[in-house]
This record gives sequence, C-alpha cells and structure tokens, in this order.
Amino acid sequence: MSGAAEATFRERIAQNRRNSLLLFVTFLVFVLAFGYIIGYAWVGDPAGAFFGLVIAFFAGGLSGLLSYYAGDKVVLAASRARRIEHDDAPVLFNVVEEMAIAAGLPMPKVYIIDDSAPNAFATGRDPEHASVAVTSGLLEKLDRDELQGVIAHEMSHVRNLDIRYSMLVGILVGTTVLIADFFLRSLWWGGGRRRNDQGNGQLQLILMIIAIILAILAPIFARLLQLSISRQREYLADASAVELTRNPKGLADALEKVAKDQEPLEVANRATAHLYIVNPIKRFEKRSRSLFSTHPPIEERIRILRAMETGGVPQTGRDAG
Repeated sequence: MSGAAEATFRERIAQNRRNSLLLFVTFLVFVLAFGYIIGYAWVGDPAGAFFGLVIAFFAGGLSGLLSYYAGDKVVLAASRARRIEHDDAPVLFNVVEEMAIAAGLPMPKVYIIDDSAPNAFATGRDPEHASVAVTSGLLEKLDRDELQGVIAHEMSHVRNLDIRYSMLVGILVGTTVLIADFFLRSLWWGGGRRRNDQGNGQLQLILMIIAIILAILAPIFARLLQLSISRQREYLADASAVELTRNPKGLADALEKVAKDQEPLEVANRATAHLYIVNPIKRFEKRSRSLFSTHPPIEERIRILRAMETGGVPQTGRDAG
C-alpha cells in the first residue's frame, strides 16, 4: 500500500474512533436531557425530573456498555448466524485468511447464515474482536474471485473500524426509538400527573409538548444520520477492497449477482440492514433510492468498480476517496 493510501486509512481509523466517542457522548447527553424533560412532564415537579434523569443515566449507560461489549453477539444472534471452523467451509475459510493477511489483521471469527439469498456483513468492536458472516446462498452463487471481493469489502470495514461505529449506531439508534416509543405509548394509556398550581402546571404543559416533539423527531433524525453514514462507508469499503485484491472485477461481478438475485434475506431487518454489503430488504430499496436508503445505488458502485478495471477514474462517488 502506498504511503498516501496508508495515511488515508490511518486518518479514517482515527476519525472512526473520534466519531464513536462523539456518538456515545451525544447519545448519553440526549438520553439524559430526554429523561429530565420526560420526568418533569410526567410528574410535574423537579423531583420527577431528577428521577427521570437517574433512570435515563442508567438506561443510557447500560445500553452503551452492552452495545460496545456485546453488540456483535446481539447482531449475530438476530441474524441466526452459526460459527464455523475450517473443515465446515474450507474455501470460505481460506479466502478470509487470505484477506486478513492482506489487510494485516488478525483472523476474524467466521459465521454462516443458512439462507439462499446471497449477502454478507462484518461486525465487532475492533479487529481483535471481529466477525465475518456470509449466507449459504453467497457461497453457492459466487465463484472464488467474487467471494474474495466480498470478503475484502468486509475486511475493509474491519480495518477501517467501520464495524464499531456501525454497531454502536445501530443499537443506540434502536435504544432511542425504544425510549421514544415507550414515552408515546404511556401517553396513549393516560400517563402523567397534572399539577394544580398555575406556574408549575404551565411549565409541565410546555415540557410535555417538548417531550412529545422530541419523541417524534429524535428517532427520525437518528435514523437519517445512521443511513447517511452507512452510504458513505460502502464507497470507501469498495475502494479498500480493490486495494486488497487488486481485482475490481471480482467485487463488481459479485455485486451484480447479488443485486440481480430476487430472494429476500429472511433474517434481515431494519436494525441490521445497514451492515450488509447490499441492502437485504430490496423492495424497500427500490421504493427509497435516496434519503431513506441504507446503501448507495448499487449501479453506481458497480460503475465505479468497472471504471477501475480499465484504469479509468470515476467521475462520481467522491466518498470513495
């Protein structure tokens, strides 16, 4: 790898570390503020606000720690992935070993998802605790060069520490949605105590309105942030994969096969869709090509890789770096 490219990847890793810390701090501040407002709006006095603050602190801190140390296990379990050893899938294991060596990374744990839809993702908090999961459909439908391109893409996510940031974003966004949903449902069932004194009653009403607005808007903004970040990282991982394999055709062919495959990935859901190399919820992607898409347009990714095959310089997809 050239010195300039090495510097770019080191900058990317440092940026991901900073973003992960910033994300956690921002999430904790938001949860604490949200807890304070809900507590006051619910009970109608400072004691209620303090109680809401304490509950939010423990809920936010616990969620953050669980996300960091056990988020990958949650994702793999939700995806029904089973860990394999070399003799279970020798070709896959060898390709992962090759790409780990090429990237200068430890060998990750390898998982298979028993599903005929072709797809793959990587997860974990750092390269020493990383996992790569592929579907059985991917192994059946791709040749070795294509499989190598997909694994190189996932190992690039590991090397760039995208896995940590994506895992934290997914679970913390999910926690934000759960807190907001819990508050809104409690209102539906008549929650909250109304103050009789005029001053506190007006303040309680104002905070109740703010809490409702936050509960509605916060999950939307958190989701948009998650999707925007996911789109940017796919371009960079494609370019990084070519650095590892020196073969843009393998990944381009793989993306074409995965994109043309019509089978939905049964175990994928909104919380894990952004982790996969191609959006596994394809019908949703067709309806939403821009703002709410978890991935950049696959045609654009293939076009950039095809341009690399002939030594051309892509004119768009600036995030590929």
